Amino acid sequence: MAKKVVATLKVAGKGKEFSKVITMSKSPRTGAYSFKEAIVANDNIKDALTGKGL
Repeated sequence: MAKKVVATLKVAGKGKEFSKVITMSKSPRTGAYSFKEAIVANDNIKDALTGKGL
């Protein structure tokens, strides 16, 4: 699936302005880890990592 995202961003010619951010969180109830993926503009990476952008 990542190949599709990269290919789509390269068509627009602005693929270097975006990054794929993967965040991990641990469930307090079960202890299992879950992952969230998002394509974020490079200017908003810190917001995405703190949870404001996802």
